[in-house]
Amino acid sequence: MAKLVECVPNFSEGNNKEVIDAVAQAISRTLGCVLLDVDAGASTNCTVYTFVGPPEALVEGALSSVHVAGQLIDMSQHSGEHPRMGALDVCPFVPVRNVSMEECVTCAHIFRQRLAAELGVPVYVYGAAARHKSRKALPSICAGEYEALPEKLAKPEWGPDFGPPSFVPRWGATVTGARTFLIAYNINLLCTKEQTHCIAHNIREQGRSPSQPRCLKKVQGIGWYLEEENMAQVSTNLLDFETAPLHTVYEEICRDAQELNLPVVGSQLVGLVPKKAMLDAADFYIKKEKLFILEDEQKIKLIMWLLQIPAQGWDHGREASHPPPASQSGTEQKFGTAQASGMIFVSSVDFGGGQQVGQAALLC
Repeated sequence: MAKLVECVPNFSEGNNKEVIDAVAQAISRTLGCVLLDVDAGASTNCTVYTFVGPPEALVEGALSSVHVAGQLIDMSQHSGEHPRMGALDVCPFVPVRNVSMEECVTCAHIFRQRLAAELGVPVYVYGAAARHKSRKALPSICAGEYEALPEKLAKPEWGPDFGPPSFVPRWGATVTGARTFLIAYNINLLCTKEQTHCIAHNIREQGRSPSQPRCLKKVQGIGWYLEEENMAQVSTNLLDFETAPLHTVYEEICRDAQELNLPVVGSQLVGLVPKKAMLDAADFYIKKEKLFILEDEQKIKLIMWLLQIPAQGWDHGREASHPPPASQSGTEQKFGTAQASGMIFVSSVDFGGGQQVGQAALLC
């Protein structure tokens, strides 16, 4: 079977559909790259792209996208809820099928070298590709965000891993690297940003400070408010779903919300999700509620219902591999399935009026 790598670049533009489309087109027009998802957020003012392909194609697709972003995104004018450092904020390479972590590290090193050389911007490396132990964790590198870069770049201990140690106002800085699979999972609440931030601090591994008890290992979390949806979110990254399963994160956040008398009104999965993560969560509730369900498809439908994940357009078991139409605008795209071992694909689809609904497909 062919080698398959996932690339999940996060660009600092979530409102301008022309820019969002242009970056998407740069990726989808790269030979060998299959663009699976474009998840744009107005309040966060960032867009997460998910695409897959063989290692060499992924590097070319990422480079094509940054050349477009370099012309269209100006970080000196940027603001948003999502923490950010640069026009291309972070660009991880993730092994999916028949690819080692070492090969993804090679992708990251080729990408950072060419990005720095071709655009003349500072680049940091994290995760399995990190050159320094202190830079393995992404939050450590991103501390202070874009605004802190002029001072940060001047410090010897925070010089970039590649590229000039100088501040590029229009671009900022980029972090690239290689990591294992991460689940991006958001829980929706009717409350304030401050309340979701409080819950995020309660459940994330980092806690409130090193002296505070920590709740869930391998979980990152932040709270923000989505003006366009008139609701708040606890946004989490599950770095290891075996250590911190989906249902555990959901239950912990619901428990904190209940203590504050706050309603949980749904949750959201972004991008690719390991099938096993969904089935493990389903098995937890099947055992808890003494249900009798055997088929995987029904288990996945169950967990999407229990975790209040919108399931319109959910499709099961297709193996066709098709890139999305590059001509469609913004998040107004329905993406087909792509071949990937044991994955579930969940994308946000905008049907107008800002209403986001989920579309999921089993990637066989």
